[in-house]
Amino acid sequence: MSQTPKALEQFDIAGRSAIVTGGASGIGLAYAETMAEGGAQVTLTDVDSEAAEREAARLRGLGYDVRAAQLDVSDRARTGQVFDEHEAAFGGLDIAFANAGVGTGPGFWDPNGHRAPDGQVDTYDPALWDKIIAINLTGAYNTMREAVRLMKKPGRRNGRTGGSIIATSSNAALICEAIVPLPYMPAKAGVSHMVKHLAFELAEYHIRVNAILPGPFVTNIADGSLKDPVVREAWDKSTPMGRIAETYQLKPLALYLASDASSYVTGSQMLIDGGMALGKFK
Repeated sequence: MSQTPKALEQFDIAGRSAIVTGGASGIGLAYAETMAEGGAQVTLTDVDSEAAEREAARLRGLGYDVRAAQLDVSDRARTGQVFDEHEAAFGGLDIAFANAGVGTGPGFWDPNGHRAPDGQVDTYDPALWDKIIAINLTGAYNTMREAVRLMKKPGRRNGRTGGSIIATSSNAALICEAIVPLPYMPAKAGVSHMVKHLAFELAEYHIRVNAILPGPFVTNIADGSLKDPVVREAWDKSTPMGRIAETYQLKPLALYLASDASSYVTGSQMLIDGGMALGKFK
């Protein structure tokens, strides 16, 4: 009779393989580091090939099994190729982070609470709308579609189908933010709903699909605006906990969803936003 696994044992991902899109900086890099630190074999992808290889080389220098691949997730054919290359290198796929995203362009208010002339629905650049939807929503679809294709094959570890897919949505899927660009919110709402639908569809294949919904974290998204002290102060003041977060704070949640610790969790929307979705604080 097998023993019930201990709590910490269920977080073990050693020997599994993972793909992380948008993995060369910010939230994606935190995910890639978490997978590598846990003993997984990792393909770190990014549209910036030099940054992807630089971070992969850094992690290899620490003794981790990490390879890099250039990937624009809006390119469906290239996405399939990258997943095939991952399978050839590591023998299958256990974990996929559909993380790549952009948040470029103004909201309808600037950080000082004034109307932004280029951020209104009738002035926002349609090309930016198309770009954000193509990367944040269609790119997530392309990523999850290819992950499912591989995860439906009999697994390396247990001879059956299965795996864990984690999509980066946002608390902007649930609330409206005046200084966030218009297309970012419906794109992330679409990701969140797609996660729920795919979780429903894929449960019988032992493929779990969940979403992480971050609030403001210090990353390069939105052209790195959160590194601007004025912008950061505006976000700090709007957060009930009084501060925005650093990406290392996402690592335990990423490990939980990637591992067997969440073996009965699918279709979830995991908020990590310092309470912002509860309402405006100030």
